[in-house]
Amino acid sequence: MAVGVPENDVFAAADAVLARGERPTVERVRLELGRGSPARVGTLLDQWWEQLAARLRGEARLPGLPAEVAQAFRAIWQQATILAQGVAEQALSAQRQVLNEEREALGALEARARLDVAQARQQASEAVTTRQGAETRLAGLEQLLAERQAQIYDLRAQRDELQAQRDESRADVAEVRQLLHESREQAEQAREAQQRYTRDVEDRAYREIDRAREESKGLALQLKDANARVLTLQQSLQAEQRQLAEAREQRATAEVQNEALNQNLSQMRQAAAKAETRSNALQHSLQQMQTLLAETQHSAVAQQSRADTLEAQLVQLREALKKKPQSSRP
Repeated sequence: MAVGVPENDVFAAADAVLARGERPTVERVRLELGRGSPARVGTLLDQWWEQLAARLRGEARLPGLPAEVAQAFRAIWQQATILAQGVAEQALSAQRQVLNEEREALGALEARARLDVAQARQQASEAVTTRQGAETRLAGLEQLLAERQAQIYDLRAQRDELQAQRDESRADVAEVRQLLHESREQAEQAREAQQRYTRDVEDRAYREIDRAREESKGLALQLKDANARVLTLQQSLQAEQRQLAEAREQRATAEVQNEALNQNLSQMRQAAAKAETRSNALQHSLQQMQTLLAETQHSAVAQQSRADTLEAQLVQLREALKKKPQSSRP
């Protein structure tokens, strides 16, 4: 609503309310005007009540009336003025009460506004503190995120390195398996060769013994010597057999070592992280096995040499037996 409403409009509105037989109040005058603030209308309405007393006295309103009529009119106006003053005082009291209520409401609104401002300031301070805390937490979270990302990069690098080591271990295990397979094949070939050689030696020895026994029949004198030599040969053969038994035990030991190598390979499958250490152990075992195989081959060569010697002795014995009957003839 407009604050600067003209006083003539307020006066005219108050006259219109009074002409309807109603008491002019701030609300009725404002309702009649359709505008105006309560303070502005109340102030102008006070002026209207002051001017109303002069108007009721009729000092300037009745210049041409007879004295009796004017006096009667004045008496009526005085009574109306008294009534109007009472009404005005009541209206003024009501208006003052309304103003006091509005002032109290305005004071309550101001107090509430002050409280709202204080609360808003407190909330703003809390919001600033919360924002600062959030910024601090955000900075901490960003730092933590950077640390986590660095840890992730490190873990990825470690994973790649472990994968590379695993691939290398797998390659080493495959190589060790290949070496073990080749060693097994070599050991099997050596065992078969040793068995063949042992059978050949035994066969040759038995054949020579049979021949010596057949040729020594009827030779009583030479028989003792031949028997002694055969006994020597048998002793040598037993020694060779003992050596063959030792070679077989060594072969069994090699097989046990092969079984141990198989167990080591099984452990390598279960623990890839220890592949390098176990590979070294396998290589050491393979070296021992190769050494054992070399010793076995050396023993086989020695046995072959002894068998050749035995065969030469049997040949010499055969020749000696052939010469003895010729020398005994007359």
